[in-house]
Amino acid sequence: MPKQSTKMSGLQCLASENIWFDKRCYDEAEKCFYEGANGPSAQSSSHAGGDQELVSRMKSMELENQTLHKVVEEMRAALQKLESRVAGLEKSPAAVTCAKAAPVKQVKVENGDDDDDDDDVDLFGSDEDDEEAERIKQERLDAYAAKKSKKPTLIAKSSILLDVKPWDDETDMGKLEECVRSVQMDGLLWGASKLLPVGYGIKKLQINCVVEDDKVGTDILEEEITKFEDYIQSIDVAAFNKI
Repeated sequence: MPKQSTKMSGLQCLASENIWFDKRCYDEAEKCFYEGANGPSAQSSSHAGGDQELVSRMKSMELENQTLHKVVEEMRAALQKLESRVAGLEKSPAAVTCAKAAPVKQVKVENGDDDDDDDDVDLFGSDEDDEEAERIKQERLDAYAAKKSKKPTLIAKSSILLDVKPWDDETDMGKLEECVRSVQMDGLLWGASKLLPVGYGIKKLQINCVVEDDKVGTDILEEEITKFEDYIQSIDVAAFNKI
């Protein structure tokens, strides 16, 4: 009986306890406790971080403000220099104009007994200065014209490459070239030459010459060369270039 009464009292005690039935309330209370314990420190750290960021931004704004003030001062100084320079330039033309004005000749007139002395005084100057200036100007113009006339004029020249063809392969090409070079004119200069094969053992003479355009033309040159009809069958202009 004593053991049974002891067991019954323990069960009654557990039945009267309701802590396990209110576990959710206790868990919430514990959670609120820990949140309250850790909350202020987290908020203080966040407030500290925000204050530091605000301080850094304020410092950067102060630096920008100082830089802007410096730039404004420099611009103001430059503007003052520019204004002073413009003022000086505005004053200088008047001074230059006054300096360039023709000086008035001051003639000292002495009082004398004779009226002829007053008549000899020329208050307005004479025409000798104008004549001297005109003479100097004419001399300079004549010197310029003489210098321009001595300047060599540009002579137009052309380089012509001719193809001279013989009658057949038995034609003496050396004699043919000799005949071509025997053509001499004022403004004609023969150059290099060479033999080029045409076909069937026949070769043509290709020769270069330089001519003055005003003195020698291609028509006259061809007419003179083709006079040697014993050696030359035809002549062609292979190339024509202005020099």
